[in-house]
Amino acid sequence: MNRILFQIILLCSRLPLWFLYGLSDILYYANLLFVGYRKKVVTENLRNSFPEKSPKEITQIRRRFFRNFFDYIFEMLKTFTISETELRVRMQHLNQDVFRECYEEKKDIIFLAGHVFNWEWINALAPLLPQKESHPVYRKVQSTFWEEKIKFIRNRFGNKALEAKEVLRSILQSGENGQSVYMFVADQTPHFSEIHYGLDFLNQKTPAFIGYDKLSTKKDLAFVYCDMKKVKRGYYQVNYYRIYPDGEKFKPYEVVNKFHELLENTIKTRPDNWLWSHRRWKYKDVLK
Repeated sequence: MNRILFQIILLCSRLPLWFLYGLSDILYYANLLFVGYRKKVVTENLRNSFPEKSPKEITQIRRRFFRNFFDYIFEMLKTFTISETELRVRMQHLNQDVFRECYEEKKDIIFLAGHVFNWEWINALAPLLPQKESHPVYRKVQSTFWEEKIKFIRNRFGNKALEAKEVLRSILQSGENGQSVYMFVADQTPHFSEIHYGLDFLNQKTPAFIGYDKLSTKKDLAFVYCDMKKVKRGYYQVNYYRIYPDGEKFKPYEVVNKFHELLENTIKTRPDNWLWSHRRWKYKDVLK
């Protein structure tokens, strides 16, 4: 069944984006008028994150979010077959000198992004980097079949995807030569058994994934933040910023705090462009 579904996905992926966006419009209105997929979750997340906004403003952000969300679904579908040339046109990468700077310093890079649309298309950055190896980091999924498909998407354009538990070993084996970039979508919700740190994020106490922060105190790595901006439908800009320690070296939790500060600024600037349908605060009571 999975194989049949995947073949259908591949066939749909070959359709032009203008057609897929038409399907996105249909799903958007069907959800708005009839389905209401995760409407309560999105509304609650927005209200808690922006208590200063009126109900009308919350509704407007929610509707724009769902437009972006359904576009993302079909852009994700397109990722299986989209060409590098087309992605170069649709995804503009700014301030790439950051990567050259780290390369010249011979520092491997921990690349930190949030679930900001469309984070999957950042994978096409790999051919533009001076570093030889680019490793999108993913979490293991239950289905071996679909895990392979996730790796297929993320390994396009010369990437070498790594499961999160493989990252430390890879960094230790590669030495410190500035040849590798490890790409984290770092605003994941940790499992309740793995919650060891929380911070204030979007007006709420928030459990934080800290695996990359542990690396900051063990290795001399460079950290780069990815600021994503949706310019218009199907077109994005990404700006890259180096995260520096306040002192000579990073202190525990310094990177995780600075990453969330930058991400919060990105979200507040363009609040409809983040993944509000995710149950980001489902384990916040663990922190009490």
